[in-house]
Amino acid sequence: MGFFDFIFGAKKRQVQLYMQNGAEIIDVRTQREWDSGHIEGSRHIPLDDLKNHVDELKTLNKPLVVCCKSGVRSAKAAKFLNLNNIDATNGGGWISLNKKL
Repeated sequence: MGFFDFIFGAKKRQVQLYMQNGAEIIDVRTQREWDSGHIEGSRHIPLDDLKNHVDELKTLNKPLVVCCKSGVRSAKAAKFLNLNNIDATNGGGWISLNKKL
C-alpha cells in the first residue's frame, strides 16, 4: 500500500463509517453548480451561507459528510462545522462521493 492509498483509503473508510452512522450529506457548492447535478437526498447549503445554518444543523443530531466540486470548499466547511461542535467530515468532490455511496 502506497502513501496515497493509505491517505485516500483512510478518507474513504471515514466517509463510509459516517454514512453507516446515518450521516447526512451537505453540498456546499453554488446554486448554479447544484442545479447542474447533485447527490440525490443531499442538502444544499452554499459555503457562503453555512454560518447561517449552524443551529439548524446542530438540531439534526447526526454526523455530516460535506461535499463540493473538488474537496477544497468541503474541507473548509467541515473544519468550520467541527469548530462549531458539529461532527462533520470532508467527503470531497460530489461526483466521486456519489460513486462511493
